Amino acid sequence: MRVLIVEDDATLGDGLSVGLRLAGFTPDLVTTCADARAALDTDDFGAMVLDVMLPDGSGRDLLASLREQGVDLPVLMLSALDQVRDRITGLDAGADDYLGKPFDLDEVTARLRALSRRSEGRAQPQSHWNGLTLDPSRMEGQLNGAPLRFSRREFAILSALMDRPGAILDRAALEDRLYGWQEGVESNAVEVHIHNLRAKLGTRFIQTVRGVGYRLAPEGAP
Repeated sequence: MRVLIVEDDATLGDGLSVGLRLAGFTPDLVTTCADARAALDTDDFGAMVLDVMLPDGSGRDLLASLREQGVDLPVLMLSALDQVRDRITGLDAGADDYLGKPFDLDEVTARLRALSRRSEGRAQPQSHWNGLTLDPSRMEGQLNGAPLRFSRREFAILSALMDRPGAILDRAALEDRLYGWQEGVESNAVEVHIHNLRAKLGTRFIQTVRGVGYRLAPEGAP
């Protein structure tokens, strides 16, 4: 999942970026309300981690404005302002969740996974398709009961496809799940990862729609 981090503390922002990347997310970091707006105007994100006190304004005001504009992006608010009234104000401004600083990084990633499930209308933490079960908390899976391990980017592609099992995702959409702004896009990375996934899941599990993109085989097909 692509995550926009809005945090002006350099050490904290870098730590969040590294931690989220290790947990299987694709993070992008900005430090101001203005940069957050620009990022949301140009890129698609699955969630946002938002600080309250930013150099050019309040994260709460930014969020309230986004909600007024109809932006329904899941938002986890992080702040040193962690009294009950602060949390209530943040949630009433439109935050889906609120966590005080200091925080545990594992809790941040778990809360982001929960936000992702809710935004997709899923209650179960695992995803299921054609005998495959994916566990986002471990970046592992099982195919008909047999354990499977994936690289971070293999898991990102597979998660993107399983989020929308009937849809065809083109190369650009998959690259968007794999790479943040600071990461160089390898020309044939998607094809390589699809090849590796087919080696683990079977050649028919992921279908190529020539000239369009990739999709999961219909249930019962492999």
